[in-house]
Amino acid sequence: MGEDVKLSIDGHVATVLIHRPAQRNALSIRANQELFGCWEAVDADERIRAVVLTSSDCGTFCAGMDLKEAARVKAEQGRDILELLKDPMLQRLRSVRKPVIAAMTGHFTAGGMVLALNADLRVGLAGSMGGITEARLGRGSPWAVPLLWMLPQPVLMEMVLTGSLMPIERLADFGFVNYVESTPDAVRTRAHALATVIAANAPLSVAAGKASLLAGMALGSRAGYDEARRLHAAVYASEDAQEGPRAFAEKRTPVWRGR
Repeated sequence: MGEDVKLSIDGHVATVLIHRPAQRNALSIRANQELFGCWEAVDADERIRAVVLTSSDCGTFCAGMDLKEAARVKAEQGRDILELLKDPMLQRLRSVRKPVIAAMTGHFTAGGMVLALNADLRVGLAGSMGGITEARLGRGSPWAVPLLWMLPQPVLMEMVLTGSLMPIERLADFGFVNYVESTPDAVRTRAHALATVIAANAPLSVAAGKASLLAGMALGSRAGYDEARRLHAAVYASEDAQEGPRAFAEKRTPVWRGR
């Protein structure tokens, strides 16, 4: 897909790899552009049913924004780097229709935390740390608001105000991380296993399930339930809704059409 972010597809599972190990996988302007392009490509490709988001091994999943590039841009152009980014708060990931599993093979801070929270499932590396370090750098974290539905409020307040990092094991205790594995390879293996299971399910059901939970978070219980019913109407009316019970009765693997 690009120099800094690479997209590959194996069957129904795509892998998006941030490849800037020398910069601790920090996101440059080019990486931001390429990452946005990957999400556009994922949504446009009906072969893809699940995505693993990971990065090249260097001890850090993603260190956030490339601060050296940010300082250079300010010195040379007099502009804040966010003005030059296609997706400054990395929100395109949050609207990807297919489930995304973050395979976090190291520490994750700032933009790395944004990627983690905007993914749907998270697998972390034992001994790694995650955090929201913006207060230490004079930056901001408006993107952290969805974490109110994912972490206890006092814990999130501590993270935002202190800028301190938190062990992955503690984040797992709070339920933010689905699994913690002992090596980077084990992290990726677990993430790909989850993606493979998801990809084998009915794609319309999976898409509606993801969209419904995100809608419930955004709209609240009552309005979220109404929106979930609307989102699932096409699922119940689909050919796949008949194929699933038929395959069960015939003791065979369903053949999903996505319609």
